[in-house]
Amino acid sequence: MKEKFAAQLFTVRHEMKKDYAFVFRALKEMGWPAVQLSALPEGYDPLEISSLLKENELKTAGIHVSLDRLENDLTNVIEEVRLYNTKDIICPFIPEKYRTAEGYKYVRQTLNKIADQEKDFRISYHNHAFEFDTEVEGQNALRYLLEPTQENSVLAEIDIFWVKKGGEDPLEFIKPYVGRMPIIHLKDMSADEEKTFAEVGTGLIDFEPILHWGENSGVEWYAVEQDECRGNPMDSLQTSLNNLNKMGGYFVK
Repeated sequence: MKEKFAAQLFTVRHEMKKDYAFVFRALKEMGWPAVQLSALPEGYDPLEISSLLKENELKTAGIHVSLDRLENDLTNVIEEVRLYNTKDIICPFIPEKYRTAEGYKYVRQTLNKIADQEKDFRISYHNHAFEFDTEVEGQNALRYLLEPTQENSVLAEIDIFWVKKGGEDPLEFIKPYVGRMPIIHLKDMSADEEKTFAEVGTGLIDFEPILHWGENSGVEWYAVEQDECRGNPMDSLQTSLNNLNKMGGYFVK
């Protein structure tokens, strides 16, 4: 299992702006086998990113791509994703204007159209908590977007923290997505009154049952993302990796 852990680069977005070559080297030295691409600095060169991945022997656990780029720059997105040797494209967020019943229907239709057009790639959606605020066809918007039916090609990239923040039990929530969630997002929730982002294994969320489920349900990558860190984000990623490696040591696929 340890070879399935990936650092989500949004965690170190500020460091990426300063020196992304350093970030890639540091993550490899830290022991991460993979990264999930996100928050790449403005004006980045995809060829350079690809070269850094190869140079540091880092695999790519998918890439986050905005809905706007997916709608208006898909050809370049596909060319770029091929460079990174991944087949997972994830819509990470939707603007507020789409957070209505009709908006979510449009997003699902758009992502399905891309999935049907680009058969070599998998299209997933990454949640926050706002999807729980809107009902679409008798279910919350996240359940609607990820509905596990033959007609819906949108796969899940469930963010455990945001599910808990939305008032749901993470383990129970992910159970319908057996074989439909190639990547899962792991982040913990602090045990204080703030209940904010925390390093994996230091907060309220019990990850071992989630990891057990993942190993039996088709999860290929466990991506660690911490939106905000109280200290150095690199230190936070190291803590999360250390704790996951301890948990992962008990699993034999």
